[in-house]
Amino acid sequence: MAETGASSRKAPKAADSDLSLRVATYNIHKGVVRDLFGLRRVPRIHELRARLHDLQADLVFLQEVQGRHERNAQRFEHWPVEPQDQFLARSPTLKHSFEVAYGQNATYLHGHHGNALLSRFPIVGLENRDVSDHALEKRGILHCLVTLQGRQAHCFVVHFGLFARSRERQAQVLIDWIDREVAADAPLIIAGDFNDWRNQLSQRFAERLGVQEVFDVARPRGVTERVAHFVRDRSLSPGQEAQDRVARLPRMVRTARTYPALVPWLRMDRIYTRGFRISAAQVLRGPEWAQLSDHSPLVADLSLHP
Repeated sequence: MAETGASSRKAPKAADSDLSLRVATYNIHKGVVRDLFGLRRVPRIHELRARLHDLQADLVFLQEVQGRHERNAQRFEHWPVEPQDQFLARSPTLKHSFEVAYGQNATYLHGHHGNALLSRFPIVGLENRDVSDHALEKRGILHCLVTLQGRQAHCFVVHFGLFARSRERQAQVLIDWIDREVAADAPLIIAGDFNDWRNQLSQRFAERLGVQEVFDVARPRGVTERVAHFVRDRSLSPGQEAQDRVARLPRMVRTARTYPALVPWLRMDRIYTRGFRISAAQVLRGPEWAQLSDHSPLVADLSLHP
């Protein structure tokens, strides 16, 4: 279930019934990290772009993306002249590019940052909502409509607050938003940095929205997790798929550890889906990823229900 690197993968292909795609979520920490001793800021935006494109993902949910940063542009040589979302959308060879949507959340004297979605499929609509709970912590949720095999999928890029009460209110805003504006049979992906290290929101999302967290469904690797999945699957009614009911059952597998990237311990990042089959999920760990951001990225392989 957890891997140290990204596996190779071909471009998405549409079959008669299913469409396979890869989804990733990553808090990129504005493309700048501290050195080993924490004394110097090191730009990593160029290396980060190369690794993002190596993932061969079809949808990339990004947090802490800088639309503008004048100080970094003056401080670092070769800092991109365009917004980070546009820079990251193009591969280093300029042979491939994503469509991109950006939602500005935090504004300061020298720039601004927010969430972004990179998509290999057409983005046909977007909305960014301010869900800030107080003036010291600006947060937003970016909602994009993406066309997948003739169907519109709803993608929500999330970055919740550091305080539990803020996260509770922000989660309720998201739930109410989806309840009102997203059809129950529409494909849905919610991904990002939830800062939910105590995992208090997952069951609530499952019960209210019918979503599945990808690490709950992907085939477990550990013996304990395999036993838990076996017991859960045997509790289902005959002929009923595990993935159709897993959202209503108690969680058997905890979410992935993604923070801090050097030695991941806290479970901060999530990918929730509805209307997709989940075939694999992995957290990308290792020194090469720890040099790019303070979070580790998550990757999941999905297929769209016909």
